[in-house]
Amino acid sequence: MKIVPDTSVVIDGRITSLIKTGEYKGATIIIPEAVVAELEAQANQGREIGFSGLTELQELFRMSEEKTIELQFSGERPSLDQVKLSSGGEIDALIRNVAIDHDARFITSDLVQAEVAKAKGLDVTYLRPQIGDFSPLSIDQYLDEETIAITLKERAPPVAKIGKLQETRLVTLRDAPMTEYELKAMAQELLERAKRDPDGFIELEKRGITVVQIGSLRISIARRPFSDGMEITVVRPLVDLSLDDYDMAPEIKQRILGNRRGVLIAGPPGAGKTTLAQSLATFLADNNFVVKTMEAPRDLQVPDHITQYTALEGSMANTAEALLLVRPDYVIFDELRKNEDFSVYADMRLAGMGMVGVVHAMEVHDCLRRFCDRVDYSILPQIINTVIHVVQGAITKIYDLELTVKAPEGMPGDVHIRPVIVVREHTRQEPEIEIFRYEGETLVMPLARKKNAAGPVVAPAEPPVVAAPAPVAEPEENVTWKVAGKEVQREIGRYTSGPVEVRIISDNKAVVYIEDKDVPAAIGKGGKNVSAIVNKLGIGIDIRPRSELEAQKPVEEEMHLAGGIKIRLDKKQLTIVSPENRGKIVDVFAGKEYLFTATVNEEGDILLAKNSTIAQEMIKRYNEGETIRLRPV
Repeated sequence: MKIVPDTSVVIDGRITSLIKTGEYKGATIIIPEAVVAELEAQANQGREIGFSGLTELQELFRMSEEKTIELQFSGERPSLDQVKLSSGGEIDALIRNVAIDHDARFITSDLVQAEVAKAKGLDVTYLRPQIGDFSPLSIDQYLDEETIAITLKERAPPVAKIGKLQETRLVTLRDAPMTEYELKAMAQELLERAKRDPDGFIELEKRGITVVQIGSLRISIARRPFSDGMEITVVRPLVDLSLDDYDMAPEIKQRILGNRRGVLIAGPPGAGKTTLAQSLATFLADNNFVVKTMEAPRDLQVPDHITQYTALEGSMANTAEALLLVRPDYVIFDELRKNEDFSVYADMRLAGMGMVGVVHAMEVHDCLRRFCDRVDYSILPQIINTVIHVVQGAITKIYDLELTVKAPEGMPGDVHIRPVIVVREHTRQEPEIEIFRYEGETLVMPLARKKNAAGPVVAPAEPPVVAAPAPVAEPEENVTWKVAGKEVQREIGRYTSGPVEVRIISDNKAVVYIEDKDVPAAIGKGGKNVSAIVNKLGIGIDIRPRSELEAQKPVEEEMHLAGGIKIRLDKKQLTIVSPENRGKIVDVFAGKEYLFTATVNEEGDILLAKNSTIAQEMIKRYNEGETIRLRPV
């Protein structure tokens, strides 16, 4: 019997399996040169299927040496033009011609190839995907019910991540390192299973990396030049939760069943975002919604009636075009990474489709900033109205987005009212993030928590009573401000050659003084540099030339009074200095006449505006020779 297998059969290992079962024992196996060329090209491109096919040819050669079969090579090697037209069937035609020339049985697992061969009058055996039980995979020996992932790397012992999301540990599975021979055998076995198993497919095939999905297992096979050695990584979902297993399930159900259908699931890698997305998809499908998914790779574990789509011709935009025609009620988009993904999510949401997106982000403001870089911030509440933050498998917070018109919090007083997106934590309804435009840039500003700090106490006394201004903590005394100041100084210092002086004036605002010649470089063309720093640090930055600082330096005058009291004058302020009365409430007298009552701050100062009536009266009394004194109340 003469048999001509095509490339698909050689790659999936079916031909050697049939020989071992005795079906084709003693047959003459004729390998077309076009098959060898195709496998060689794939191997040169670093594709695992090429190496798998070449390993299969080596096995056939070994069988021929053992006289189990007779092996021949025949046919033409494809030209460069035929290789370029391979997608149109030129190489497939060369393979079929070998079967015609030798009047041999043609074996293929490619349905199109089988139908064309039948039309040509060939004796065709089409090997359908295998249905039924499969023998265990070699990697199964490393998996148990608690294993989340395994990593098998040549020259290194195999390791596994074991446990639950909240508590995982890395375990060495054996002391002996893995060998390249072991890993190559495993890789071939995995590719054969992926080709033959209806629940298996090759998700990604690029130079040096192949990603295979077999049931719930996502398997990455890496080799040189992509990695420094052969490596097989297996990841599987260990937790299968329903939506009711989450603490905030009632709030989420109310939203997705209602009209708040722009949902974003955010959290760090491995936090359980995909598990929550699976739960949402299943819940929606069970409540009579038509649900589809967009995934690359496809690793959501969802019921069969939820169709899983991947990138159509390598583009999620093409997938979105198809889904807009299909018109599902909800689309689960796992995961948003590229610029195109964020744009596709926004377009589909604005088209009226319910969307659940998954984004890697340590904090909520990080994922919102990524959206603002790609869409107009003013329409963000139309795209996203619910953000779910997930950490270690649990929902920590749910956020609402709303558009309002106001002056942004924490900005200088000269900032006018403008459209502001307020992001509120659902349970407390307190704003935690604000998004707005400032000087041509979109800022995503986390807000500081409000503290219920009591102000200074002013004792009532005979009129007129003037309370000293509330003591203001110096930036140097605030640890958070210290850290923020150093961060701002480091980032601005990348663009300057001279000194950088940072003054933090609020939790969300810093004034930076630098040399006049460094100002253009620090700001950047169109404000590009300073805007990047603002978005990175989440703090507003006002860059000013050092010459302005020099011009603002106060001209101080100091007057020494009786009892160790001093009065310090500058351009704007009169300061009464009395360290021994720090923290006390005092009456201020000029001679025997009472002037006012005030609180001495922790620095031992009473601060008055220089042009105020009471300050001018003090200066007048001092110049007239009257004694200025303080008396604790």
